[in-house]
Amino acid sequence: MNIKTLETFVWIARLGSFRAAAKRLYASQPTISARISSLEDELRIELFDRTGRKAVLTAKGRQLLAYAEKILQLHAELLETVARPDAIHGTIRLGVSETIAYTWLPRLIEKISEAYPAINLELDVDISVNLADKLISREIDIAFLIGDVTQADFVSRPFCRYSLVWVASPAIPLPEEPISLADLARIPIITYPRRSEPYANIRSLVNPTNHPTQIHSSSSLSTIIRMTVDGLGVSALPREILTRELASGVLREFRVDASLPDLVFSTAFSASPGAGVVRAVAELALATVAEGDEARVRQ
Repeated sequence: MNIKTLETFVWIARLGSFRAAAKRLYASQPTISARISSLEDELRIELFDRTGRKAVLTAKGRQLLAYAEKILQLHAELLETVARPDAIHGTIRLGVSETIAYTWLPRLIEKISEAYPAINLELDVDISVNLADKLISREIDIAFLIGDVTQADFVSRPFCRYSLVWVASPAIPLPEEPISLADLARIPIITYPRRSEPYANIRSLVNPTNHPTQIHSSSSLSTIIRMTVDGLGVSALPREILTRELASGVLREFRVDASLPDLVFSTAFSASPGAGVVRAVAELALATVAEGDEARVRQ
């Protein structure tokens, strides 16, 4: 019985299958099965009921799970308190909204690499709805996303927020500012994916005009920006990701006679026992954002 074997057991219990645990732990399925067989032989009990499609804990398995989680928690605390940072190793999977990838991500990666030089990062850039699903299904360890994750065993904390500005190519003739919602509804709008919060907010803004507004959506911010620069429509995006386009003049801001809610991002991560390093990385991300906010205030 060792930490790796107990970790394997816990992940099978959490994910419900040997295959999912093998993928999570970067091991082959035969290796995962061998670890559990060894643990069952040592304890002389069956830990999982394997008759169905899912790996279901037996009564003794449920008893072991409580102890295994405590041991993993103590092991994580020991490493955080006693070990040198370069002794803490493993892979952390970050799920990142593309807005964060455009702004904070390089700084976050730099800070994480400095604090935990032996930690490997896997990045998954996706829309917030998908990131929340992936976090709950344990496909990622930390998510930087719009909104909160309210499921049990997960922690959500405010991360940062961005105001949206309306932008258009100078080639598009616009009505006199501030543009009314009725006039805005007559212009093609390019925005975030259909299942995203910004899309819903823009749709609710123009729907009352009773005009069949043409809304193009994309999961790629670079595509949204490119389409807007090419004059295929107008868009509402954070100013922070448009610095080059606005400075060069290929995009210009314009005012609309209504405001859109800010994009409010959270960092969400598992509160499960043994997730000490994941929690530490999330805290490091929050500290990085706080440092950036303080620096902007001083300027």
